Amino acid sequence: MSPKRNGFSLIEVMVSLVILVIGLIGIFNLHIISKQGSFESFQQTQASYYANDIINRMKLNPSQLTSYGTSSGVGSKYSGIPSIPSPACKGTAICSPAQMAAWDLYEWRASFIGEAEIVNTQNVGGLDVPTACILVIGNNVTVVMSWKGIRSTSDSEQYDGCGDTSDRRRVYSIQTVII
Repeated sequence: MSPKRNGFSLIEVMVSLVILVIGLIGIFNLHIISKQGSFESFQQTQASYYANDIINRMKLNPSQLTSYGTSSGVGSKYSGIPSIPSPACKGTAICSPAQMAAWDLYEWRASFIGEAEIVNTQNVGGLDVPTACILVIGNNVTVVMSWKGIRSTSDSEQYDGCGDTSDRRRVYSIQTVII
């Protein structure tokens, strides 16, 4: 008589563990890719917000459109840390339309570099290595936001000369008419 065996052999347990580990690695990689995609999407949403923010500021100060951008080439290019204009047009300060345009550009630039959100002396808000360009031709306004993404893309050319030619460059552009 042959004794009846119950349970699993060591080989069966090892095979099931290998299958489980391969599945867990796949799930982990999927999680990393989804977090990267979520961050890329968030950056795109932020760029859209910043472009619409400056357009709304320009709509409130239409007599100063040329103060926000130039009418030739790629337009006015904004990157790096902005300097605070004088006077500071906030609170109860009374400013001319030209001073208000300078203040609008300062606040806008400070927001897209993340100046208001700082951790250990590093800006953590805003876009990653942003560059913005504003082109104003008559009442037509084009705002281009460019920043560094996480993953490489096959498109590495500049968009209207705004931003760099890195294969990680992302661009958001919007055109409108301000009356």
